[in-house]
Amino acid sequence: MIDYIKGTIVELSPAELVLENNGIGYSILISLQTYQALENKRDATVYIFHYLREDMEEFYGFATKDERELFELLISVSGIGVASARMMLSSMSAEEIRQAILSEDVARIKSIKGIGVKSAQRLIIELKDKVVKGEGADSSELFGGQARSEVVEEATRALIMLGFTKQAVSKAVHAIIKANPNAKVEQIIKSALQML
Repeated sequence: MIDYIKGTIVELSPAELVLENNGIGYSILISLQTYQALENKRDATVYIFHYLREDMEEFYGFATKDERELFELLISVSGIGVASARMMLSSMSAEEIRQAILSEDVARIKSIKGIGVKSAQRLIIELKDKVVKGEGADSSELFGGQARSEVVEEATRALIMLGFTKQAVSKAVHAIIKANPNAKVEQIIKSALQML
């Protein structure tokens, strides 16, 4: 599986990116969010979601892991395909989508082209418990600085790989960081394992 592609931006439009890496040009579908993040850049690291069907193979690219994670959550909902999820991420920021889901704002979600009332309601019901406000892109603000954010991300990733749910891990890690803002990765993991 491809996690990310790092390379030179050859072409960039609000919907698509051609990224060259070692002489290969990858055609990658992107959201408006990612376009805005990559605008005026020469080189980029794009996190990939590889979409594969019998008749189609596409790469969806994201400027952050957070946006890719939200995309994967959105397409896990019945009736929300890759095109609808990309449309959502082009219409609203990741944080706005999370906020709309958490506040059960059906009107806000259904205002997105291609999303009806039933899809909006299903999205809220299925994702309300999976979406955690302030994750990913804003975690450096929550936890204070880039270095702290990396420590938190590494600990969170390790705990999820051990089989805990993202929501449970986020709550535990947040509580640990609040109590001990300078905790190292190992300390966070050990403390979280006692809590989970």
